[in-house]
Amino acid sequence: MKVVIHYCTQCQWLLRAGWYAQELLSTFGEGLEQVSLAPGHGGHFEIEVILDDQSAPEVIWERKRDGGFPDIKELKRRVRDRLDPDRDLGHIDR
Repeated sequence: MKVVIHYCTQCQWLLRAGWYAQELLSTFGEGLEQVSLAPGHGGHFEIEVILDDQSAPEVIWERKRDGGFPDIKELKRRVRDRLDPDRDLGHIDR
């Protein structure tokens, strides 16, 4: 599975996007094929997952639609639910 984090360069959200990427890689490690950052503009912040080369990207978080930025626990839950629904995230699931 691949994760793409689209962020607005005008809003200077690179550090936030990088932190999310770091957290996902720390939690899921080699379970993720790739985590990438995609610069954009216009206040756009979106996180999508691509399950395999045959599937279309699925948006799991969109800043305007979902009301701001995700709490890291919620983001990890949403990624886990697509990657490995049976996986225990420890204290995050409590």
